[in-house]
Parts: sequence; C-alpha cells; structure tokens
Amino acid sequence: MPRWVQTVLIVLASLALLPFACVYRARGTKSPLPRVHIIQGMDNQPRYKSQQANPLFADNRAARPPVPGTVARGQLGGDEALDKGLFEGRWVEAFPVRVDRTLLARGRERYDIYCSPCHGLAGDGNGTVAVRADRLQEGTWVPPLSLHDPTARGRPVGHLYNTITHGIRTMPSYGSQVPGADRWAIVAYVRALQRSRHAPASALSADEQARLREVAP
Repeated sequence: MPRWVQTVLIVLASLALLPFACVYRARGTKSPLPRVHIIQGMDNQPRYKSQQANPLFADNRAARPPVPGTVARGQLGGDEALDKGLFEGRWVEAFPVRVDRTLLARGRERYDIYCSPCHGLAGDGNGTVAVRADRLQEGTWVPPLSLHDPTARGRPVGHLYNTITHGIRTMPSYGSQVPGADRWAIVAYVRALQRSRHAPASALSADEQARLREVAP
C-alpha cells in the first residue's frame, strides 16, 4: 500500500474520533453557555422573563395578574368539614351532608366503580383485583382491609373521606377522580355496608325485631 494512502487513512481515522472526543468533553465539563440543541425542545424556546415588557398587552407587562376570583392551591375557604372532613383539627364524626336514599344510591354506584375492584362489592376485601393479585403470589401485594374490620368500622367518617381523597398506605388517592360530593356519597354507602352486618337489634323497629325472631334458628 502506498505510503500516502496510509497517511490519508490515519488522518481520516483521527478525524472520525473527533466527534466522540467533543461529546465526551461537553458531557464532562461545565460551561456558562447553553447546550447545543440539534432538535429544539420545549426547554429552549422564546419566552419572557420576570418583569420584562411585552407589547402584546395594553399594560406592556409580560407577567399577567391573577384572574379575579382566583384561589391559590391549599387556600380554598368554605366549610372545612365538608371539604376536608375536619373540624378544629379532628375528624368529623357526623356527616356534613344530608344522608338520604338518593345519596346512598349515588354512593353505591361510585363505590362499585372505584372501590369494589379491590374491596369487593360487599366490602370484604375480595374484589377482582385483590383475588387476581393473591393468585399471582408475587410477594408485593398488600391485601385491602375489609371494610367490616373493627379498625375500618371505628374510623370517623371524616377519616374515611380523607382516605378516599389522599389514599392510605398502598391505596392510591382518588381525589382527582372522584369529586367531593361523590366521596361523601361513597362514605355514606360504606357506612351502610358496615351497618348491614353490625347493626344491633335495638336499631330495628318492633315489627322488624318480631320478624327477625320468626326466621332466627
């Protein structure tokens, strides 16, 4: 092979290494200059900084004032018991909404959609998701608590409302999926499920107690 051909190949091979050397240097050193954007992303786009003028608006301000009536996150006023299930820092024991047949029907519908996959239609913690996860036995599944467990029955309604809103342990938050009114409806239905198994006989009317004694073994 002629000597000049060897020289050309060596030069070309050295030049081929230059891009890799530049990339290595760029990643390993600091620079006050912005990175090279071959493909422009959203992090590198024309924008106004704070307090800059913007002739697009009549007041020439780039920073726009809040829309009238805007409420900052976490500063929503109103009824704390209704919005958070709290009163003076403690979970509310009584419902801050009217509990009637309409609310329970709505609660049952929402419960069947969002809660029953894990907790089961009757609240025993044997929903389809729970059963499937238990069969897989992957070792990472935490069985949902039965709603008839004394722990769940002893929790105030405000605590149950907060659990739906923010989640608890491995249960995720449903605050972004279920509106506040529907959360109270679900809590009311959960209480109805619990009461269906644990209501004392004294809570029944005299006629209902008589019929119960007739069918009792």
